[in-house]
Amino acid sequence: MTSRTANPKVLLVSLGGTIAMTRSHTDGAARPTLGVSDLVAAVPQLSDTDVTIATLPASVAPVPGASLSLDAIEALAVQLGTMEKEGSIDGAVVMQGTDTLEESAFLMSLIYSGRAPVVVTGAMRAPHLAGADGPANLLAAVSVAGSSAARGLGVLVAFNDQVFDPARVRKAHSTSTAAFTAPDTGPLGVVAEGKFRLLATPAHTPAPITGTATNRVHVGLYTASLGDDGSHLPHLLSHADGMVIAGFGVGHVPERWVPALHEAAQRIPVILASRTGGGTTLSSTYGFSGSEKDLLNGGLIGAGHLDPYKARLLLLTLLQRGADRDRIRRAFAPAGTAPEGRG
Repeated sequence: MTSRTANPKVLLVSLGGTIAMTRSHTDGAARPTLGVSDLVAAVPQLSDTDVTIATLPASVAPVPGASLSLDAIEALAVQLGTMEKEGSIDGAVVMQGTDTLEESAFLMSLIYSGRAPVVVTGAMRAPHLAGADGPANLLAAVSVAGSSAARGLGVLVAFNDQVFDPARVRKAHSTSTAAFTAPDTGPLGVVAEGKFRLLATPAHTPAPITGTATNRVHVGLYTASLGDDGSHLPHLLSHADGMVIAGFGVGHVPERWVPALHEAAQRIPVILASRTGGGTTLSSTYGFSGSEKDLLNGGLIGAGHLDPYKARLLLLTLLQRGADRDRIRRAFAPAGTAPEGRG
């Protein structure tokens, strides 16, 4: 664990994404080409902070957010935890594409073990566009990563001068520079006058999931939609090691899906989430066939406030490390914000 210094050392890592893209001279389309030094050079205000900037000795090949791999994100989370434990950094900023930012930030939060803040950010507008937001997001992220107020909060997301819990944040707009939000909680804090101002703390911060990801598993995600008779479900369930069902509303599915889901839940963990992106799954309000009560009684596990994408990552991370059903249930209860007395 590192100690705070007058000039905290913040490591910058760029994985690519819009923040690192330039326009091609051949077709005018944007592709990731910029490295960390290029991104730092675009933010002269970084020299006005009390932060010492550091970079990885080996460069990371920039890729679009859609091409990031789970292995790369997990390896980075482990590497940052090791560096923090060795005392070589006081914080880190990870820049990446926004397409998968909410998922990779959450995945890192499941594995990263340090107390130094790791702040994930990116951009909605490439550097060559008017009003490019990358420099401002990078400056804000560095301010958070170097702040004593962020210490102990683990992984955070900084975007548009707002700071979010990775378990709650979601990309809610395809193009807006204010694309990121947290429907249930709002931001944990803001960046104002170059300083991080903490306004709230997460209700639950789970301990990092330890162990080596030795199992190669497949966890699917299937979303309920009007008129889907579920004819594909038995095949998908038979080829999965785990499944997340993104149900209607508080956790409902068509009645025709029920036998396949009940049968699968006896073999593999099946998580019941809500496709809405806000709110929580329930446990006992509705009792019809295909309701949340019916599905939970049939062996499914409720995701609570975790959206389907994050529920999939939590289940995948646990299964990769050989977690049994009891451990999976225990992990989902507090991670999804279990009812008082049950987490």
